[in-house]
Amino acid sequence: MTEIPPRAPASPGAARRPPATSLRPPRALPLRKARAAAECTLLEQLPNIGPSLAGDLRLLGIKHPAELAERDAFQLYRALCTTTGKRHDPCVLDTFIAAVDFMRGGEPRPWWLYTAQRKIDHPGI
Repeated sequence: MTEIPPRAPASPGAARRPPATSLRPPRALPLRKARAAAECTLLEQLPNIGPSLAGDLRLLGIKHPAELAERDAFQLYRALCTTTGKRHDPCVLDTFIAAVDFMRGGEPRPWWLYTAQRKIDHPGI
């Protein structure tokens, strides 16, 4: 009969540690992006808007996507720069333009499709 060699001793504390998978909470399903303004109830449902830009919009007092329909994207961008005390990348303005356009009934379009028009309307940014 062949003898099975003993296992190497585990590192101290290894036996007490639960598997890594049990340390993480279950991941939430990602929000579905809205296909039309009427479907949009959370800022994160806006096309091109993730958690970070949604937080920036909340910082500016925007609580519901419908509020964007009455706002000016350039003024939102300027307010964000002033509020945070730093100049944000111009793509943030492009994204605000895309979000405002969407909430005014526009198609969901990638933010970079607004860059050329932004460069014409706001050449100094």
